[in-house]
Amino acid sequence: MPSNSLACLYTLTEDVGSSHLIGEDCEIYIDAYDESNSRIPVRKIIHMIKKANGKGVVCLVGVQTNQFPRAMDLARVFRREGIRTLIGGFHVSGCVSMLPDLPAELKDAISEGITLVAGEIEGRWGRILMDAYLGKLAPLYNLLDEKPPLKGSPPPIMPTELIRRYVGKLTTIDAGRGCPFECSFCTVINVQGRKSRGRTADEVESAIRENFKHGIKQYFITDDNFSRHRDWEEILDRIILLREKERIGIRFIIQVDTACHRIPRFIEKAAKAGCSKVFIGLENINPESLKGTGKKQNNIEHYKEMLMAWRRAGVITCAGYIIGFPDDTYESFMKDLEVIKHELPLDLMEFFILTPLPGSEDHRRLYVDRVWMDPDLNRYDTEHAIVRHKKMSEEEWLRAYHSAWESFYSPEHIETIFRRAGASHRSLGKLTGQVLWFYGSVKYEGVHPLQAGILRMKDRRSRRPGLPLENPLIFYPRQLWELIRCAYSMAGLAWRLHKIRKRVQESPDYRSYTDAAMEPALSSREAEGMS
Repeated sequence: MPSNSLACLYTLTEDVGSSHLIGEDCEIYIDAYDESNSRIPVRKIIHMIKKANGKGVVCLVGVQTNQFPRAMDLARVFRREGIRTLIGGFHVSGCVSMLPDLPAELKDAISEGITLVAGEIEGRWGRILMDAYLGKLAPLYNLLDEKPPLKGSPPPIMPTELIRRYVGKLTTIDAGRGCPFECSFCTVINVQGRKSRGRTADEVESAIRENFKHGIKQYFITDDNFSRHRDWEEILDRIILLREKERIGIRFIIQVDTACHRIPRFIEKAAKAGCSKVFIGLENINPESLKGTGKKQNNIEHYKEMLMAWRRAGVITCAGYIIGFPDDTYESFMKDLEVIKHELPLDLMEFFILTPLPGSEDHRRLYVDRVWMDPDLNRYDTEHAIVRHKKMSEEEWLRAYHSAWESFYSPEHIETIFRRAGASHRSLGKLTGQVLWFYGSVKYEGVHPLQAGILRMKDRRSRRPGLPLENPLIFYPRQLWELIRCAYSMAGLAWRLHKIRKRVQESPDYRSYTDAAMEPALSSREAEGMS
């Protein structure tokens, strides 16, 4: 997934340069890199800045908690060369927003001359760049108190050469920020706020047109909950006009809550505007677990009604599910998963281990109460158990996580998913590719789908400080073997999925298949009446 923060910083910096806020004689040059798909040319960057008499600044953008140690490794290299360096993103912002004092890693960064930026920089970036230009950067810029309006701010545009490095030439846009709900595990509400702030339909259209000039048609709309954007309908209507009148055929992915189907016309217009996949924060089907997290908007009686509405619209549904709420056990979780498989018509699921990320109420409570949390921030990726669970050992917790992927993407359930898709007159080809990506990433790459790619390239010299460089005669043959093994395994999975798809397509009930999950859902009023 592209970094929307990187795209935002790029256009905001361009705006500072074109407006000459720093001075008429100051020209700004920008280079952008995403280490998820590029090797950072550290020595080249150092050389460029020194050649410009040190008038340069390195900004490590959108740094999440599990990325913070790597950001510090890079920042220290630049600081040793006397280069001004900033770190921003959700880890810094979350800690500053929710904790009574700065944690040790942020204090270390400041003591080493690294500038931290907490919060959003729209309307403030010119001042920070001026400070960098004059060599007067503050240790910490706390911008959390005032949430800037997005209206009137340059929409995020990623450089075309960088977009080409993402699968499908995918780019991002944040139509809005903020979420009105109160989930205790969420960081968004404490960093971006609970009040929705959005871009206008004109600004979204402008970004789409600019990207379309360069052949960019695929989007991930990064709003934590697009269905709660105040101007969702105007934005979707504008995109529909672009598709129908000007043949600008974009496709996009959005994130929504489980009550989005109760908003009149929302699903219908999202599909018409080009929504190809929707991510839904299902989180859990245990009402007691959801109640304890403050996720009051999730009503399990309405899940099926919502999923069938998206299915009728021809949109792929993907649900996020969190493992490790206080009442979870391995047995209870696997039982709940069987209920989901048999009763909810989901196309895809992705699983996460409940992680108290800095910036969430869960983390603040544990931090204040001095409860043990894993000190290795690299592990805060929702794939590791970083706290102790009251009913599961770490081994059981991880077994539940891995068993979830194996169970939902078992050959038997994949066939069921394909049969449901065929009966709904949907493309099995696209769904096959999605299943290959989701299950193959975890099974053969050993990483969450959102962190996976086509080929995992490793740099022998990019190691954590303190670890010795490996012998080239050991490192490169092993990497070659890993690439061959993974490619062979993925090819095998693709072949097995192809055979399942052919079997489904050749079955007599290809278009008439039905099961409990495909039965008509009760309407919201009917469900409420029965309860």
